[in-house]
Amino acid sequence: MSAVKTIDPKDLATPQVHRYLLGAVGPRPICFASTVDENGVNNLSPFSFFNVFSANPPILIFSPARNGRTNTTKDTYNNVKKVPEVVINIVNYSMVEQMSLSSSPYASDIDEFVKAGFTPVDSETIAPKRVMEAPVQLECKVVEVRELGDQGGAGNLVICEVTRMHIKEEILDAEGNIDQLKIDLVSRMGGNWYCRSDKNSMFEIGKPLTTCGIGFDQLPADIKASSVLTGNDLGKLAGVEALPNETDVNEYKLIELSEIFMELEDDQPQLELTLHQRAKELLIENKIEEAWMTLLSFNN
Repeated sequence: MSAVKTIDPKDLATPQVHRYLLGAVGPRPICFASTVDENGVNNLSPFSFFNVFSANPPILIFSPARNGRTNTTKDTYNNVKKVPEVVINIVNYSMVEQMSLSSSPYASDIDEFVKAGFTPVDSETIAPKRVMEAPVQLECKVVEVRELGDQGGAGNLVICEVTRMHIKEEILDAEGNIDQLKIDLVSRMGGNWYCRSDKNSMFEIGKPLTTCGIGFDQLPADIKASSVLTGNDLGKLAGVEALPNETDVNEYKLIELSEIFMELEDDQPQLELTLHQRAKELLIENKIEEAWMTLLSFNN
């Protein structure tokens, strides 16, 4: 069992707490926020304290935190307090370097659209401009700004209701939904690290929305104690609603596993290990029923 470092946040300086939190909680989606001040000057800045919290009404929340060193507030925060509107532009890989450039500490009267080379587009329901290059642009009214503190590092929750969505058709699939490969999203991690959501980093897990798996507590002890199967493997096995019946297991054993049993019938430990290794390979291919029948065949 690995050692664990236990920390009381009150014992640390704010920058170290910040580093631990951002290193641990990620990847985080990026809110690329476009706002205007009372004079109509554009501001564009990214924030990774951000997520979606409701679909009805459609609510997004992001947090432009106070500067941990100077305790100053961001232009975005100052703007939404005066003009409670914001466009949340979604960031993909093709624009990530420009997005990062816009986070430079420019003066409040500098237009980051110009500095970062983005194209401003008029919104339909609010004053702030949209970023034409963004694959999705969400016009929002600011419902509430909730200050979490008055010291450096304190967050300011900007609660936004979406009033208009603009989605580039090129990222839609045949059903009209956003294709997770086409949108090519990026997200923030700790330090200078980002994450790209492409086919090499993405995987699917079926959601148990209407079914209940048997659970870990119903797994046979020898399977839970496997030296081959990982926690993820056991999670897949525990997600089935019912185990294969004995007849199906025996039939599978005779047809698919007979050579293994004939070769290793006099070496039970090696037989069990081999069956667990085969089951693991099947689980990698998401052949969960076959994996179960392979594992249950050992005691049948």
